[in-house]
Amino acid sequence: MFAFRESVPLDPAALDAGRVEVAFTDSSLDLREGDRLAGVLDALREEAGVPFARLHQVHGDVVVTVDGPPGEVPTADAQVTALRGVGLMVRVADCVPVVLADPAAGVLGVAHAGRRGVQVDVVTRTVERMRELGARDVRAWIGPHVCGRCYEVPATLRDEVVAAVPETYAETSWGTPALDLGAGVAAQLAAAGVPASVVPGCTLEDATFPSYRRDGESAGRFAGLVWLR
Repeated sequence: MFAFRESVPLDPAALDAGRVEVAFTDSSLDLREGDRLAGVLDALREEAGVPFARLHQVHGDVVVTVDGPPGEVPTADAQVTALRGVGLMVRVADCVPVVLADPAAGVLGVAHAGRRGVQVDVVTRTVERMRELGARDVRAWIGPHVCGRCYEVPATLRDEVVAAVPETYAETSWGTPALDLGAGVAAQLAAAGVPASVVPGCTLEDATFPSYRRDGESAGRFAGLVWLR
């Protein structure tokens, strides 16, 4: 179910403190929209002990605040919360899933950073919204995504993105223009004063994760998750 999971105490000095849980799922759970999604969400809820709020993601920079139990699915590419008893989910199949938390403040966030999301800096918008909720010491986890050695794009598109985020410049392993979205996200987080851990894995190269570039329309979706336990 989980390719990665990390537990961070809300207060390292308190033995009975709650914990922030961060996880990335793998191909064993298919989180794309469809008839089976409800059952998969139920399995996640049973495993984590909380329901997860999800998004209708459209490659933008809109950030929504979750202030109640999951209900209608909003159109946005990031969400934040300071609410106990609900988790946040971001779903991907090559784009960069970014999970954020301020364990001391109990403020959580997730962002979907594809090519367009990196270009419009959805990650910084998410950090800003978390700070509006009281976050002061945000840290991030950059999840598995298609790497710069594999994410081939036309030269004109690379130039467009690099003009906004120079750190995304890359070449494929076969010498053609590419984008390194993970490097772009890392640079944006650093500029926002947010330390980041990188969870390794190229979705195109590693069948542990779904990949739209590898599998096309049949590709599933995996998720970055964060919740308070």
